[in-house]
Amino acid sequence: MPTTEGKIKVLLADDQKMIRQGFGYVIGLQGDMTLAGEAADGKEAVEQAFALRPDIVLMDIQMPGMTGIEASKLIVKQLPETKIVILTTFNDPDYIYEVIRSGAVGYLLKDADVEDMLGAVRSAYRGEAVYRTDLAADALSRAVSSGCLIPRSDAEPALLEPLTEREQEILQEMAYGLRNDRIAQKLFIGEGTVKSHVHRILQKFGCEDRTQVVVTALRHGMVK
Repeated sequence: MPTTEGKIKVLLADDQKMIRQGFGYVIGLQGDMTLAGEAADGKEAVEQAFALRPDIVLMDIQMPGMTGIEASKLIVKQLPETKIVILTTFNDPDYIYEVIRSGAVGYLLKDADVEDMLGAVRSAYRGEAVYRTDLAADALSRAVSSGCLIPRSDAEPALLEPLTEREQEILQEMAYGLRNDRIAQKLFIGEGTVKSHVHRILQKFGCEDRTQVVVTALRHGMVK
């Protein structure tokens, strides 16, 4: 009997059975992933997540009863270690705002390549933002740039100590989903230097990964 130890446990939540079967088949072919379960609506997604404690939930937005965004909020609140990537047909900045506010770590269009979907699962598992895909990049840029629908939170300080000017620059690029090598190229600095700055940014925010930093920064109006 094949073992699932060490594999990325994925829960699929979509009201279309054909979508679940297709993605489930592809996930089952991966040596580093396993299909933990399926859900046909938001309520079932929450129940399955609580029962199975998957590493990743691939979540549709529009489902009967409870939406994917509503389900994401409940899952993230109770299972902060579970990462949620929204899969949708809607390339809409308003949805991206709601996804950010729900605590989900990414936004991917359903017409993305299979490799994009698999890459999103692996990136989310590593704690990285997955808004950087080509299909969703423009929508995310508009969402981050305008910021008008992101509620500003001043209930408690976002930072343990202030960011330097360079750290602020790197934080901005992190908000656009750029990886360390791309940030290094854009700012004309070494990748090792970027890694050091990112480490310090995580410390100053008191966060465990860069996705948490970006979401916190967005909610506090610290990126534009």
